[in-house]
Amino acid sequence: MKLGVREIAAVAVVCLFGASQSLAQNAYIPNQSDATVSVINTATNAVIATVPVFGANPTGVAVTPDGKKIYVASDNTVSVINTTSNTVIATVPVPGSGVPMGVAVTPDGKKVYVANLSDNSVSVINTATDTVIGSPISVGVEPSGVAVTPDGGKVYVANVLDTTVSILSTATDTVIGSITGFNNPEGVAVTPDGSKVYVTNRGNDDGTTVSVIGTATDTVIAIISVGSVPEGIAVTPDGSKVYVANSIGDSVSVIDTATNTVITTIPTGCGLVFCGPRGLGVTPDGGKVYVANYNGPASGSVSVIDTATNTVIGSPIAVGGNPFPFGLFIQSAVAFAGTPGTANCHGQSVSALARRYHGLKNAAAALRFPGVLALQDAIRAFCEG
Repeated sequence: MKLGVREIAAVAVVCLFGASQSLAQNAYIPNQSDATVSVINTATNAVIATVPVFGANPTGVAVTPDGKKIYVASDNTVSVINTTSNTVIATVPVPGSGVPMGVAVTPDGKKVYVANLSDNSVSVINTATDTVIGSPISVGVEPSGVAVTPDGGKVYVANVLDTTVSILSTATDTVIGSITGFNNPEGVAVTPDGSKVYVTNRGNDDGTTVSVIGTATDTVIAIISVGSVPEGIAVTPDGSKVYVANSIGDSVSVIDTATNTVITTIPTGCGLVFCGPRGLGVTPDGGKVYVANYNGPASGSVSVIDTATNTVIGSPIAVGGNPFPFGLFIQSAVAFAGTPGTANCHGQSVSALARRYHGLKNAAAALRFPGVLALQDAIRAFCEG
């Protein structure tokens, strides 16, 4: 049977995300009151493992770009989870007398930045040795959310109590700037093209806005009204939408990044009067959003939103007590079209990626490669088999 151009394109996109060529796309959900991490298979929405971690109140979480390790912050420590065995393989001490908050991995996977909430600093972990390198970097008061730009050059840190966002250089691991004008900023997310940073303003438990930073000037370019006490925030892989967890309003606000306006508000539907959604994440294909309900039925739960309809699908997934995944907690599915060893493998992969993400630059950012050249190298390695 001869396929037309549209059919070939469809097959290429299907192959791009085919299960046989994909890494797992598990969601890692820290449960604060259990000191565990629930592992959800995003294909089946079933919990496939529960991982005990070191220390109390695990919250901050980040996945390495290759999907092989998870970094979870809890009680002056960062636990490192091996995703093959779903066991803790290392624990890394960090400063402070309380629980670190935000955790973020650089696009090249070499460093992890950890916000030490009670120490007013950021620690840097070398992922090759899983040890802290250098001295803690002093930032604002109670650093919380952390996000690295897609080019790996800068880190944005939300400082809750001094209402600022610190900017770090990853080349020197020093503070290179500070942005003012926030209302107890907490969650941070960067668009795939690196042009905007979205920051939730939780206020004194009465916040209702998200600030938008233009990275070209590192100034606030917009303030968007959302639900009550927004905390977790995530951008879709194509950069078109931002999802915001409103922890008091039991809802998720959806922002259109082109207009910086809220286009819809989604009830989380956890089954309680007060769900308390706090952390959320988007799957690598942009199809689903996982929302952790801090006060879910019995213990805690995770609601799943279909981004095509912006509605909750299925029943909430039961996890551990008081889930609060604060960061990028879903594994990337790095997969390519074509068959390794065939002459047209590279061309098929490039075409499928360009169509799916509207350009290779967007594809590289969405799949967390440091740039197009690194993505091209990965495609060649795959195609050479």
